[in-house]
Amino acid sequence: MRRRINFGNTVLGLFSIAALGFLALPLVVLVVRGIIARGWETLPLDSGVAQAVTLSLLTTLASTLLTLTMGTPLAYVLARWRFPLRRAVTVIVELPIVLPPAVAGLALLITAGRRGVLGGALDSFGIALPFTTAAVVIAQTFISAPFYIRAAQIAFEGVPREIEDSARVDGASGPTLFRTIIFPLTRRALFAGLTLSWTRALGEFGATILFAGSLQVYNAFESNVDAAIWTSILLLGLAALGLLISQWLARSSEYEDNKLDSQRWFWLKWQKKPESTTPRD
Repeated sequence: MRRRINFGNTVLGLFSIAALGFLALPLVVLVVRGIIARGWETLPLDSGVAQAVTLSLLTTLASTLLTLTMGTPLAYVLARWRFPLRRAVTVIVELPIVLPPAVAGLALLITAGRRGVLGGALDSFGIALPFTTAAVVIAQTFISAPFYIRAAQIAFEGVPREIEDSARVDGASGPTLFRTIIFPLTRRALFAGLTLSWTRALGEFGATILFAGSLQVYNAFESNVDAAIWTSILLLGLAALGLLISQWLARSSEYEDNKLDSQRWFWLKWQKKPESTTPRD
């Protein structure tokens, strides 16, 4: 008996293949071109590319720590507190995700630049941010922090309030509550969001070149396309590794969420269990 072809599934498969090809083909061509051209052999030792890649790794590490320090309290407030204009605050926090890089850079420049809103105050303390490593960290944090904050907010919202209330009844509060209850239940989701944030910060390689003032690297990219391709492959590999780790942590977090839902169901069932009564004589 001949198998009947489903026209709808065929069309769906063709569109899916076309979309996959559109997204994957440029990346495959980049990797193949880099391997065939053997760009690592033509990379000048004094091009500054290695220094730029090292600078990217160091600055992304600093921006990740900054995101973790500032983003975790903000994510918890957005997840647990109820206050006026909460939705507006959430939109403002997530807005850098969709901002064009030029708009984000301009916003930072007119805020913390020498002629910016905070430029005079910073200059009085002898602080000049534009075209410095600190500017790279700030730009990376501004662009990447919303990814972690959003993931952390969802993770905190997934923790049942009954568990926190029970811990408070037992005397846990503040840092103790977060360390012993909230963090163990959300750690995988937090690490997944933090890894995704680091990957996004790594994508600001262009900002590293411009803000750090490394014109030598930029000139090397213009004069040696193969070297630029090989450097792009290195960054592509790091970004892919970060995404794989983030997805693995996200799947592990979903598994723990399912266990948490089961524990919550049993807890609620135990709470509703009627008290035993002794028969009267």
